Amino acid sequence: MESEALTVSFDLLVNKRSVEVINFAEIWFSYVWNDSCPVVKNILLLDSEGKRVAVKYYSDDWTTNNAKLAFEKSLFAKTLKSNARTEAEITMFDNNIVLYKFVQDLHFYVTGGEDENELILAAALQGFFDSVSLLLRGNVDKREALENLDLIFLCLDEIVERGMILETDANVIAGKVAVNSMDPTAPLSEQTIGQALATAREHLTRTLFQ
Repeated sequence: MESEALTVSFDLLVNKRSVEVINFAEIWFSYVWNDSCPVVKNILLLDSEGKRVAVKYYSDDWTTNNAKLAFEKSLFAKTLKSNARTEAEITMFDNNIVLYKFVQDLHFYVTGGEDENELILAAALQGFFDSVSLLLRGNVDKREALENLDLIFLCLDEIVERGMILETDANVIAGKVAVNSMDPTAPLSEQTIGQALATAREHLTRTLFQ
């Protein structure tokens, strides 16, 4: 009886804490979203002709796909002749701050409002660039990117959510993407050591909470 009573009490406590955590998360998200959090309007990965490889928009500034394509075309034309291959560069475009960096036949862009902190936007750009480099094992070009689009979009999801920057550390981003993209049904013999460890952790977690 005492054991059952303790179990019930523990379950009630867990449920109460879970509700408190959820409520706190909602309040915190509402606060940072509306007041102080740097907001990314879009992240673009274009090829050497200005065509889309992978893009994500987090702002209603561009309400149609044609408007988005026009923005991408104009931004590409404005930045095409810049020297952004050695280091990231910054420009003001359509009342936005745009950080960008080029490698091979890929052009990386992060766009924020004109009042956003350019250093934070630069960190998001560098995190995107470096994590893609890690995931593509240094072969950062259009062909490799197209063959690994699922990883790139997962990468974007780890960096930004609803315009809010979540993570800029490339190692953390690439690690999460690698785990999320892993096939848990694959035999351990076909997985890397890191993947095997992740699979083992997942199985252990499931066992503990059954």
